[in-house]
Amino acid sequence: MDTSHLIDLGYLFAAILFVLGIKGLTKPRTAVRGNKLAAAGMLIAVVLTLLHKGIISYKLIILGGIIGATIGVTLAKRIEMTAMPQLVAALNGFGGGSSVAIAAAEYFTGIGALQTTITMTALGITTMVGAVTLTGSFVAFAKLQELIDGKPMGFPGMRQANVVLVALAFILIFLLVKNPEASGYFWLLLLITAALGVLLVMPIGGADMPVVIALLNSYSGVAAASAGFLMDNNALIITGALVGASGLILTQIMCKAMNRSLTNVLFGVMAEGGEAIDQDEVYAGKVKSSSADEVAMILETAQRVVVVPGFGLAMAQAQHAVRDLADTLEANGVEVEYAIHPVAGRMPGHMNVLLAEAEVSYDKLKDMDEINPTFEQTDVAIVIGANDVTNPMAREDKGSPIYGMPILNVDKARTVVVVKRSLSPGFAGLPNPLFAMDNTLMLFGDGKQAIIDINASLKEG
Repeated sequence: MDTSHLIDLGYLFAAILFVLGIKGLTKPRTAVRGNKLAAAGMLIAVVLTLLHKGIISYKLIILGGIIGATIGVTLAKRIEMTAMPQLVAALNGFGGGSSVAIAAAEYFTGIGALQTTITMTALGITTMVGAVTLTGSFVAFAKLQELIDGKPMGFPGMRQANVVLVALAFILIFLLVKNPEASGYFWLLLLITAALGVLLVMPIGGADMPVVIALLNSYSGVAAASAGFLMDNNALIITGALVGASGLILTQIMCKAMNRSLTNVLFGVMAEGGEAIDQDEVYAGKVKSSSADEVAMILETAQRVVVVPGFGLAMAQAQHAVRDLADTLEANGVEVEYAIHPVAGRMPGHMNVLLAEAEVSYDKLKDMDEINPTFEQTDVAIVIGANDVTNPMAREDKGSPIYGMPILNVDKARTVVVVKRSLSPGFAGLPNPLFAMDNTLMLFGDGKQAIIDINASLKEG
C-alpha cells in the first residue's frame, strides 16, 4: 500500500471524527466532547495535507500557523460573550476569504493544468460562494458591531439587482470554463460576487441576524467543499459538505423559528416593516414599575419560576447572577427552569452558551415547544432582555412585521417580571404589549444588578 492510500485512510478517519463531532454538538451535554473530536479530526487532516502535498516553504506555513494560533487564542480569551455573534460572523468571512484565496492561487499558478470542465467549474463556484461569504459576513459583522446602521438598508429594485448579479456570475463561470486563460472573467466574477455579498446582507436587520449567521456559515462550507474539489483534497470536500449541510439545516430551523421564508433569506429579503406603531398608544400609562423588594416578595410564595433570557442578559453579563438567584429559589423548594427561544440573542445557541458558562444544568434548559405549554402553570416568569421573542404582536397583530413568528408565551404566566433598562424596542423596532399587561411588572435597571438586588432581598427575607 503506497503513501497516498494511507493518507486517504487518514482523511477518512478525520471525516469520521468530524461526523462524531457534529453529532456531539447536537446536545449541550456532549457538546464539549464533540468539539474536541472535531478539533482532533481537523488536526489530523492538516497534518496529512502537509505531508501529502508539495509545500514550497514550510517556514511560511509554520509562520502562518503561529500567527493564526496567536490571534485565535487571543480572541478566544478576550472576546466578550456579547461580541460572540460578531466573532462568528467574522470567522465565516475568513473562511470564505480563504476559499477565494485558494481559487486565485490555483488559477494563477496552474492555468495550463486547469483545463477540465469539472475543475474550472469548481474554481468558479469556489470564487463565487467564497466572495459572497467574505463580503456578506463582514457586512453582518459591521451591523452587529454597530459600525454601520443595523436597520435594513437598500434601494428600490434591490431584489431584481441581486437576481441579475447571480445570473451574471453563472454566465461568467460558463465563460471561464470555455476560456480558462481569460483572466478578466475571473476578476469580473470576483468583483460581481463580492458586490452580491454586500447587497444580500445590507437589507437584513439586526433581528434577523441569527438566520444570516447560520446561512453564511453554510456558504462558507459550500465554498470549502468546492475548494476541495479544486485541490483534489478529500478531507476538505467532506468537511465543507458537512458544514454546508448542517448550516443549511440550522438556517431552516431558524427560519421556522422566525416565520421566515428560506427563499427570501437566500435573496436578502427579510421581514418587511409594517406601519409605524406608536409606543405611547401601546403603553398608554398601563406600565407598572416595580422594585427588587416587591419582586422578592412575589417569589417567596412562588412554586414554579421560569427564567427567559435574551440579549439584555448577555449585555449585562447577568448569567452568573441569574444562576445564584435560581440557587436561592431552589433552596427554598421552588422549581426553576429556563425558556430558550431558538433566536434569542444574536446567534443560534447564544443563550445556551451563556447559561452553560454559568454552570446551569443542561436539564433545566427547555426549548420553546417544550416550555410553552407549561406557562399557564408558572407562578412567575422572569424576562431578562428578551423583547421580540416574547412580543404578543407575533400572535395577535396581522399588521406587525413579526406576525406569525413563534414566541415564548410568557404572558400566560400568573405574574411576569420584565427586567429591562427602559421601554425601548427590541431589534424589530416594535413596542411590546406584554409590558402593559395586567399581570406584568417592570423592573427597570441594569439586568445583572436587578437580579443581584432581588436575590439579596430574598435572602434577607
